[in-house]
Amino acid sequence: MKFSDFVSTQSICAELSSTDKPSVIAELVDSLVKAGEINESDRDDIIKAIMKREDLGSTGIGRGIAVPHTKHASVPKLVGTVGVSVDGVDFESLDGEKVQLFFLLVSPPDRPGDHLRALENISRQLRDETFCRFLKQSKNTEDIVQLLEEADNNQFVS
Repeated sequence: MKFSDFVSTQSICAELSSTDKPSVIAELVDSLVKAGEINESDRDDIIKAIMKREDLGSTGIGRGIAVPHTKHASVPKLVGTVGVSVDGVDFESLDGEKVQLFFLLVSPPDRPGDHLRALENISRQLRDETFCRFLKQSKNTEDIVQLLEEADNNQFVS
């Protein structure tokens, strides 16, 4: 699975303004609503589901990266977005560091394979220090889209 299979490029947030975990999640979900990927009527419920998942354990996996995610019956297919925070956000990460890179995923409950493949793709790409460094330095949505395309074309991970 590639980023182009699930990342909504219209929803990418190159400069997140939120400064805490709940507001980052809301900002990313709102970007998916604005892009037409999530119904506005499902917004609050999806945010609640992601926060419930966070209560089980932070999806802040370390090295300035978090992958908040949930399954929700309202989405017909896997959808995701990317957000970058220049200053970083306290996301209760496993390593205690602030998070700068966010990959948010929402998938239908009846497609667990897609959800897992997307998480695998994200974690594989994010193991590459160069990819992460370039993402953190992105100045706009176009930069992020280009990096995701390069990752899809295996220009980072060997």
